[in-house]
Amino acid sequence: MAGFIDIHTHAFPDDIAATTVAHLAEEAHIPAWADGTVAGLIASMDEAGVGKAVVCSIATRPKQFATILAWSKSIRGERLIPFPSLHPHDEHLPGHLREIIDAGFRGVKMHSYYQNYDLDDPALDEFHGALAEAGLILVIHAGFDFAFARIRRADPLRIVATCRRFPKLKLIATHMGGWGDWDEVEEHLIGQPIYMETSLALDALPPERLRRMLVAHPADYLLFGTDSPWTGQKESLVKLAALNLPPRLFDNITQENAVALLG
Repeated sequence: MAGFIDIHTHAFPDDIAATTVAHLAEEAHIPAWADGTVAGLIASMDEAGVGKAVVCSIATRPKQFATILAWSKSIRGERLIPFPSLHPHDEHLPGHLREIIDAGFRGVKMHSYYQNYDLDDPALDEFHGALAEAGLILVIHAGFDFAFARIRRADPLRIVATCRRFPKLKLIATHMGGWGDWDEVEEHLIGQPIYMETSLALDALPPERLRRMLVAHPADYLLFGTDSPWTGQKESLVKLAALNLPPRLFDNITQENAVALLG
């Protein structure tokens, strides 16, 4: 099925979706646009003209690995591309990464705040090196977070340091490189060959500033993301289209770069 590609969405098992979404919405003080179920995500995709979506999980405790991996396997299909999650403090991290690789997943999702780590911690060098060697994509929460104190854990400078240390690492910095830290993004990330996606930035940044940032970044390193259910997919595409980007750049962001990256 043709259509746009959303590189950053979330969904949850049906039996916990309602309580999980309600808890996260209260914690972050942002309303949800969808119910957090797989069916709700697909309905949103159908309405927006999104053909495929990456579904990101976050392991907030090491013991969640097996459950998340099994659920990711169960929802994988033509339209949904699950990215399981690993916890940085998992004592079985190398073996669990091997399970993800052997199962054929294209990437993983990590979140420095919910998982209590700094992106450029040298203790993760072996992990990042293994991801780079395997060609897996690493989606990270970039910048600050609604629900946490403004401590720099995955800020633009840490992102640049990590990507320079591992130049083959396919890292996607969500939220246009750093939610709430866009001065630093413009100073340190814009222009670098580092993947960034558009979620939350479409709502938070003035359109003229976001357009300037998108046009100034390498065209092959930009992706469309929504962080659904936290923003609407259809609404996000409308806002992106309203920036009046060059048609080729719009196509790169909404589909072509994701096709190339996901293989």
